[in-house]
Amino acid sequence: MYKIIILSCCFLCSFSSLAQRNVHDSIIGSTLLGFHYTAVFPAGDLVKRYGFINSIGVTLNYKTKHNWVYGLEGNFLFSKKIKNDSLLNNLKDDQGNITNEDGTPGVVVLGMRGFVVNAHVGKIFPIFGPNPNCGLYLSFGIGYILHKINIESNYAVVPLIETKNKRGYDYLTTGLNIDQFIGYSHLGNRGIVSFYAGFYFNEGFTKNARSFHYDTGLPSSQAIRLDVQLGLRGGWYIPIYKRQAKSYYFN
Repeated sequence: MYKIIILSCCFLCSFSSLAQRNVHDSIIGSTLLGFHYTAVFPAGDLVKRYGFINSIGVTLNYKTKHNWVYGLEGNFLFSKKIKNDSLLNNLKDDQGNITNEDGTPGVVVLGMRGFVVNAHVGKIFPIFGPNPNCGLYLSFGIGYILHKINIESNYAVVPLIETKNKRGYDYLTTGLNIDQFIGYSHLGNRGIVSFYAGFYFNEGFTKNARSFHYDTGLPSSQAIRLDVQLGLRGGWYIPIYKRQAKSYYFN
């Protein structure tokens, strides 16, 4: 799997370098494949459930000759910072253990998993940078968000948290979201060094997808939540340019 990813990146890089344009003098249209990491600091209702969150993502954009950017973006969210320490207390024995299928103490690990899928539109303002394809980048997106508490048993099966039982503890939450980005977008004069970096904001208008929580023994609240992400993002672009038409002369 890793070999396929590496070979794909090498192919894209070589394709980009073969088909690249000189962006030094003019604004050009181009497809931009981007990979990024975001350090996410939760706020709003999200901070009540999770601590620091990691986000890795990919974006596929098209930048027009007028520096408008249209694209799709997907982000995978993960964290080990769960604030509900009592989540599985009702499954523990008198010694504070959750039992494996063989009757021995099990190892249960809690984490956070989620994803965000958005469509976005943005604009590059070439007020600084080495060429008119670089500058202040502002974007706005809208799409779908999902996050939950991930429950895993290591080394052995723990029947109490397998199959459908796990759903009663995972606090699965889904809904619509909007996001904003403000930062710098850079397309190198020769396409080798192309990147983007800045501040990322996401507001999720979500609600619990489970009707009942096993840890509390109560129905889940169906009130709309405001799950806020405040992030620092850095990413790498692979620009993919159309090949320039060759000129032929006949006598």
